[in-house]
Amino acid sequence: MATSVYPINKGINKPVEFKGLKAQYIWWLGGGLLALLVLFAVLYICGVNTFFCLFIIGVFGSLLFMQVYRFNRKHGEHGMMKTLAKRSIPKLVKSYSRKVFTNLCKGN
Repeated sequence: MATSVYPINKGINKPVEFKGLKAQYIWWLGGGLLALLVLFAVLYICGVNTFFCLFIIGVFGSLLFMQVYRFNRKHGEHGMMKTLAKRSIPKLVKSYSRKVFTNLCKGN
């Protein structure tokens, strides 16, 4: 009996996960860290004290991590997209004419 030298991927149809973050939250954290890097570069080039730059980046980085992990716990893998979609649904639809509804059956 020959054994395979290639490892079997047992994570098929499971969400991508990194250190507890799932799906789109990995991208949110990566984008936030990239923005913090750009902010540090801008502050450093503008001549702000290095320790003050590090303090600001540390505070914003901590807030970023706390927010992303909180969203991850609260909404889950697809929950944030569902929440944003739910916000875009109108509370009510006003129609000032019956034409829309009377013309529905004429198409058939």
